[in-house]
Amino acid sequence: MKIRIKGNALRYRLTKSDIAGLADNGYLQELTSFAEQPLIYALKVVDDDTLSAGFSGNTITLFMPKRIAAELINTDRVGFDAKNGALQLLVEKDFTCLDNVDEDQSDNYPNPLALQNN
Repeated sequence: MKIRIKGNALRYRLTKSDIAGLADNGYLQELTSFAEQPLIYALKVVDDDTLSAGFSGNTITLFMPKRIAAELINTDRVGFDAKNGALQLLVEKDFTCLDNVDEDQSDNYPNPLALQNN
């Protein structure tokens, strides 16, 4: 799972393994170590109607309604977005990049634009 924060926008990108873990556990978590203070970012499936987010202690949590999680897991739907106050939220499947990167992308979804370029 990747996180991108820019201004008031929070974006989570999920690999195939992340989607499988979400289906199995209803929860994902990653940790980034900053010296002695970790940053934790998590995704939790909840009984709610809309995407929302919270920040407590060292943890950013994106709360995903069960119906949205089910659609993301069981269909070709790419992602979902919502506003949470001033915060723009986006959760989406992570596609392979079209350019060369030094990152392992073997667990990413095939990029639909790559098929158009062939």
